[in-house]
Amino acid sequence: MEQQDSEILYEVRDDIGYVTFNRPAARNAFTFGMYETLVKICAEAPGQGVKALVLTGAGDKAFAAGTDINQFRAFKTPQDAIDYERRINGVLDAIETCQVPTIAAICGACTGGGAGIAAVCDLRIATTDMKFGFPIARTLGNCLSTENYARLTGLMGAARVKEIIFTARLIEGPEAKAIGFVSELLETKEALLSRATELAQTIAQHAPLTLRVTKEALLRIGQLSRIDAEGLVLTCYMSEDFREGMDAFLTKRKPQWRGR
Repeated sequence: MEQQDSEILYEVRDDIGYVTFNRPAARNAFTFGMYETLVKICAEAPGQGVKALVLTGAGDKAFAAGTDINQFRAFKTPQDAIDYERRINGVLDAIETCQVPTIAAICGACTGGGAGIAAVCDLRIATTDMKFGFPIARTLGNCLSTENYARLTGLMGAARVKEIIFTARLIEGPEAKAIGFVSELLETKEALLSRATELAQTIAQHAPLTLRVTKEALLRIGQLSRIDAEGLVLTCYMSEDFREGMDAFLTKRKPQWRGR
C-alpha cells in the first residue's frame, strides 16, 4: 500500500507504515497540507492493520525543520495565531493518541515543529549528527503553546526546557542519548532506517492491547499538567518582534529585537 502526495510519502510493508517527509530541498519543512496528511495517516493506520509507524525525513540533512516560514506571512489577526497553535496541537495530539506505536528515525536537523513531532513519538532513535531544538528566541521570536511546553517538560524536565529555549541551542546526538531523548544512535542514515524497521518489527509481534493501554495510561498522566493559555501565545505572535523575526529569517539577516 502506497500513498504519494509528493510532500509526504507513505508506504505500508509487512504491517509497518513508513512515513517520509519529502521536502529535502527545504530541510523537510512542513506546509499546512503536510500536517493534515500526517494527521490522516495517524488516524487511518490502525484500521489498515498497521502495527507500527516509522517517521523519518527524506535525505540526510533533516528529519524536519519545522513549519515552512512562508506559511506565517498570512498572519494578520490574533485569531490567526490562536488557530495556528491549535492546528499544531491537533497534529501533535493525533500522533500522541495514535493507536499504534510510533518511531521517529531522526537524521540531521530536528527543529521547531519537526522537534515537536519527534518529541511526541513513542520511541526515538537517531544518527550521531542529529540536532534537536527550538531556536525561536534567536530566529522568529515566537513561542510554543503551553501544551507543548508541558509535553517537553514531561519528556526532559523544566530546567532543561528553559535552558534550550533561552540559549536557542540545539542538542546534539551524544547529549540527546545521555538525557534519554533518544534511545540509540546510529552512524549512518542506512543503519538508522534498518534499526527503525527492526524495532517496528519487534513491536509488531507484541500484544497490541498492552502497548495501547500503556501508551494511553502515560498520556493521561502527562495531560494532568497541560493548561492552555492562549494569551501567552498572542504576546509573541502579535508582537512587532515576531514580524521582525520572520522578515529577518526570510531575508537572511540578523533580527533587531525590541521587546514589543
